[in-house]
Amino acid sequence: MKLSTLCYIEKDDRYLMLHRIKKENDMNHDKWIGVGGKFEPDEMPEECLLREVREETGLHLLNYRYRGILTFIAEGWESEYIHLYTSSEFEGELTECAEGDLEWVLKKDIETLPIWEGDKIFLRLLQEDASFFSLKLKYRGDVLVESRLLMS
Repeated sequence: MKLSTLCYIEKDDRYLMLHRIKKENDMNHDKWIGVGGKFEPDEMPEECLLREVREETGLHLLNYRYRGILTFIAEGWESEYIHLYTSSEFEGELTECAEGDLEWVLKKDIETLPIWEGDKIFLRLLQEDASFFSLKLKYRGDVLVESRLLMS
């Protein structure tokens, strides 16, 4: 099981979104997602979060909020536990990302972009300021075939 982080950085009713178009053999190819990535050996989730955000965006998070854990299962790919965060305080200037194009997208417009179907579920929970949650998302290709939500 792979471990990773995913962060939705907020500013002016927008999220910083990454359009994944530059990386070879990318399960997220052409999708719009938050920023984050895989754990390095011996990293705790917060260390991974801060490192990945800095590497992908050039930004340094001044605070963050742990929102939930996603269990992501897709045929043909290693299953993944994704630690989900949001942040609204950061410093630095956006830099180029080797994995895609970064863009500030109005929250209300995100569902019109090519995103994973299950992302709509947790993005709504973030908008509703839901308490910590666990969400299982199972895909066959790009089709969401199972979702299960547990709230604390």
